[in-house]
Amino acid sequence: MNNNLTKVVLPAWIFEQARDKEHLKKLVLDYMQRYPKDYVVKGIKNGFAVCIKN
Repeated sequence: MNNNLTKVVLPAWIFEQARDKEHLKKLVLDYMQRYPKDYVVKGIKNGFAVCIKN
């Protein structure tokens, strides 16, 4: 397992507001702007943004 792999809990409102998969991606990326720039989102799984921390 990659030691730089981390999960960020996503708030429920993101999933409630998302109209489709593309809109979900946009909402997650917008939300992640509040995290340090070295967090790169690799996927969304079970309410978490799975990120690589560089």
